[in-house]
Amino acid sequence: MRIKPVYANITAILALLLLLLLPGCAHQQYATTPYPAWGEENSIPQTGDQPPLLLRMMYPAGRMKPEACLLLVHGMNEHIGRYRDVAYYFMQRNFMVAGFDYEAHGLSNLVLWQADQALRTGAEAVDVSEAYLAQAALGNLDPARKSLDLALQKTIALCDAHGEADYPVFILSHSLGALITATFLLQNRNAITERVQGVVFLGPGFAVSEPPGWLGWLVNPIIKLSFHAETHFLNPHDEPFPLMAFNQVLAFLTVPVLEGVFEILSLPGLRRAFSTVTPAWVVDYLTDSAEEKKKIRDDSWIIRRTVPRYAKGIEEEIVLFRRQMHAFDTPYDLIYSAQDPITPAWGSEDFIHATLNNHSDNCYLELTDSRYHQHLFLTEPRRSEVLQHITQWLMHRIKVLNAVQGSGH
Repeated sequence: MRIKPVYANITAILALLLLLLLPGCAHQQYATTPYPAWGEENSIPQTGDQPPLLLRMMYPAGRMKPEACLLLVHGMNEHIGRYRDVAYYFMQRNFMVAGFDYEAHGLSNLVLWQADQALRTGAEAVDVSEAYLAQAALGNLDPARKSLDLALQKTIALCDAHGEADYPVFILSHSLGALITATFLLQNRNAITERVQGVVFLGPGFAVSEPPGWLGWLVNPIIKLSFHAETHFLNPHDEPFPLMAFNQVLAFLTVPVLEGVFEILSLPGLRRAFSTVTPAWVVDYLTDSAEEKKKIRDDSWIIRRTVPRYAKGIEEEIVLFRRQMHAFDTPYDLIYSAQDPITPAWGSEDFIHATLNNHSDNCYLELTDSRYHQHLFLTEPRRSEVLQHITQWLMHRIKVLNAVQGSGH
């Protein structure tokens, strides 16, 4: 039997690569100003020692009748506090706008929530370096989907309490938030999800990252191997039998080893050493705005490290979603950058190909000349162009819904 040597070789290669990529174990991060809260704060109690889920809501001026309700869902390791200007933009266009931090992020992270409490009661600085360890308990996106479920229920309740009409509800989601939103809507068919009349996906996390430059030369083969193995693990495709057999053998040799390695590296005592700090190239590809890049670097509420188990769990979520995405039937508007290495274009393109004809209002916008990931934080005029595109799509959906309601169907 040669299985053991193969396992040993793969493990040794992975360990070597992880060691080469480590930017250093020491990473201190301090919060010195309170969390950037916005809107009206609504508290949703949670179980155990979890802090309450805080839903933020902005109402149109004078609390006039809104066009619709819009729930914002942020991306990986960031927080909804960054989206104040986005919320204000849509509030000015007569939307009720809500936002929240899902599990392990922002004020849904116990370390960050306690830091905010301390700063608001007089502390000058609080060490939040350990906030990333909340990811250690996350093997998948179920906790984040639960946060979205609670936030969506509360958003609908607040919308219904605002007036007599059942206002249409939309979700605007970014990156990992888009993956959380898409999988949540796929997995749940009930009265809550039926209220969602459309979703906007911005740079959706439907593909694994492809780091650029010399780092990419080093790690992309491993990322692609892992993704390919997960894709084929216990899931034969329509390939010829010899290729199918090869893929299954490769998957059975690779997937258990990778999962085992990532689990081991996520254990207490090891995860502090093997949870790498976000590399500098990520910030470079988030936005073309020097001002926004500085804000990101100075933002102490953004989590700077990622636990290996969490990263592996996200990859598995992407693989599972891609097997099921053809059934996604909620109307959507998808915006992506053709040269984005954080969530590469092929993920969005595969999703569009599989679902575009599932609804007549499905729409997408490819930014062919862009490599940037956070479309709502770009320089002008691109930022305004993206926001106007989203607004036009939302207003189109509202017009269609009003027409259907007026016809009595």
